[in-house]
Amino acid sequence: MPTKKAQLTALWSIVTNAILATVKGCVGFFGRSDALIADAIESTSDVFASCLVLWGITYSSKPADSNHPYGHGKAEPLVTFAVVGFLLVSATIIAVESIRNLGEVQEKPEFYTLYFLAGIIIIKELSYRYVLRKGKETNSSSLKADAWHHRSDAISSLIAFVGISISFILGPGYEKADDWAALLASGFIVYNAFLIFRPALGEVMDEHLYDDLIHDIRNESLKVPGVLDTEKCYVRKSGMRYIVDLHLEVDGQLSVYDGHEIAHRLKDHLQSVLPIKDVLIHIEPKERN
Repeated sequence: MPTKKAQLTALWSIVTNAILATVKGCVGFFGRSDALIADAIESTSDVFASCLVLWGITYSSKPADSNHPYGHGKAEPLVTFAVVGFLLVSATIIAVESIRNLGEVQEKPEFYTLYFLAGIIIIKELSYRYVLRKGKETNSSSLKADAWHHRSDAISSLIAFVGISISFILGPGYEKADDWAALLASGFIVYNAFLIFRPALGEVMDEHLYDDLIHDIRNESLKVPGVLDTEKCYVRKSGMRYIVDLHLEVDGQLSVYDGHEIAHRLKDHLQSVLPIKDVLIHIEPKERN
């Protein structure tokens, strides 16, 4: 079931981020690495963001009721906005701390921090691929946003790795490379926040983004007996599924009852083969040549 799969993936993100945030914080503190501490701050925000994602997935899957006749699916992109907010807050904290540390005497980080960072980079990149794959499988926009949290964490850790490496390779006078790396990471986090925000905004605004799905809807419609053609077709996303408005062309000589039956068969067929929550079908008469 898509909802259950998405919930388990979000829970997995929460546990992973919590463990990594703890490890990064401890290693960064004892290893004197500001970039690693900055990484820990981002991972801590990721924990809360993943908790929001889990809540959003659960809430958006609630069935329609009298107050929400189209369901609760729009909660998903709204949660994505909150995830973006967490990213921006963590980026701001990292930038402020980095700038403050640039004005202070900086000790060279311990060499062993590089080993921890290398492991973190691998874990986070694998986490990104796993969560993104599950986001695509379940069609969850908030889960895809959560995946980008892992990717941004992986790249910010890579930047920290480069900064610490420079301080060791170039020696005295380059101790602050660690702080510059943390500052660069904050800018990258802001950029990723925009990449996450843009599709979620389109979802809330019912932006036309689903040409492939519309193509599939038209092709599948023609497989239903009695369907001659399709005319207008509009799609909007609601949670992990879609709501469709479709103009259907049938024989103009059919009775209202027969046209109604064709529409019901088409609706059942589309919902069985495509991730569609509901279909509103308008019957158009078509004269046979």
